[in-house]
Amino acid sequence: MSNRLNEKSKQIRDNRLTRRQFVATAGAAIAAPTIVPSSVFGANAPSNRINVALIGCGNQSRADLPSMLRQPDAQVVAVCDVNKGSHGYARPEHFLGREPAQKRVNDYYAGKTRSGTYNGCDAYSDFRDVLARDDVDAVMIVLPDHWHALATIKACEAGKDVYCQKPMSLTIHDGQQMIKAVRKHNRILQTGSQYRSNAVVRRMCELVRNGRIGEVKRAVSIINGSGAGPGPGWKEMPVPDGFDYDMWLGPAPEAPYHIDRCFYRFRFHLDYSGGQVTNTGAHSTDIVQWALGKDDTGPVEFEDQEGIVWPPEGHLYTTAMKSHFRARYADGTEFVCRTQKPGFGARIEGTEGWVQFSVNNMKEVEASSDAIKNSVIGPDEIHLPVSRNHYQNFLQSVKTRKDPIEPVEAGHRTASICHLGNIAMRLKRKLKWDPDQEVFLNDDEANQMLQRPYREPWKI
Repeated sequence: MSNRLNEKSKQIRDNRLTRRQFVATAGAAIAAPTIVPSSVFGANAPSNRINVALIGCGNQSRADLPSMLRQPDAQVVAVCDVNKGSHGYARPEHFLGREPAQKRVNDYYAGKTRSGTYNGCDAYSDFRDVLARDDVDAVMIVLPDHWHALATIKACEAGKDVYCQKPMSLTIHDGQQMIKAVRKHNRILQTGSQYRSNAVVRRMCELVRNGRIGEVKRAVSIINGSGAGPGPGWKEMPVPDGFDYDMWLGPAPEAPYHIDRCFYRFRFHLDYSGGQVTNTGAHSTDIVQWALGKDDTGPVEFEDQEGIVWPPEGHLYTTAMKSHFRARYADGTEFVCRTQKPGFGARIEGTEGWVQFSVNNMKEVEASSDAIKNSVIGPDEIHLPVSRNHYQNFLQSVKTRKDPIEPVEAGHRTASICHLGNIAMRLKRKLKWDPDQEVFLNDDEANQMLQRPYREPWKI
């Protein structure tokens, strides 16, 4: 079966792009949903709550959606996904998509009403219909990475605040454009790197910032490896009913459909993501950036290391199955990102010891000595911002109009390290990077990889 676009499907795509012109005329055309009675929320009356829409109802929505539903000062009024509902996500038993997400929202609020019924959450297949709603204050962008920039920028233009899943961007250029949109339109953006709202991570970073391990010499971002996936000889599959594959591809290149190209495993394709370097690596690298106080900058040098494993020629996946690259900050601190079992985490090494955080030990900081581990941070020392809940931190920022714990610039810098490391591994050579101008020095080939063309008619 061929998935080549015919003229009719191209026309449909073109019509979608111009529909409602991203909020120009649609506000009155869409009815507002029923509001949960104020008696359910007490002080958080409807007029005080933030109306949130979920854009992307796939694997990560299993965490993001219920977490937002539990926030008393937010109400989820809409969900959106190009998939009506199907299996095929991270685990076989997961059945996800816009209709399952809509049911989850309605069931949750129904459980809080006296009648036991609620049908106020609308479901959409096109994110532009969500942005056209005047009653939506904020959106959660839980889409594949190749959609993050376009959806974020259009949301900012529509006056919506944004919670954008990590990695914040697909390319350096996309991240730069996201920063411009957020600041131009005075929007709030929280990057979904939720470990900044973890008390153990904050404790580890404060130990580093306050010199408990001495002078920092080396930081390690530990990441997972990728699965095997469909090897050479894989076959094109028919597009499932209820799944708008052309819309899923969006700005990415046209490609034959396979279930392992989409849903959870999109992250193992360079057209849509950056493998585990931008998946678990976005978390562990972000912890390093926070610990080192580098949210406004990045390394000045990148190079590939031994042990990288790429899929064989003809494989469906195109990202590294095992990754290993090295970078260096201007102050001489070494940064290493490598695949290592078990689980992901971050380790900071100094002249007087080391500290480490691992997802396999979420209860405490691991350290080279009890003296470091149990050290008390004094009142006059460095104390990092406290966020006990990443979603609540975002909502508070929406109310106060002050930046959240991981604003757009910090998310961009973390994602940039991941992207630059991937470029170094692909080119298999040492690269010099200017973190202020955000360009490679004297390397045109590498600089061309900082941006990717968008498939027509999509553009920023």
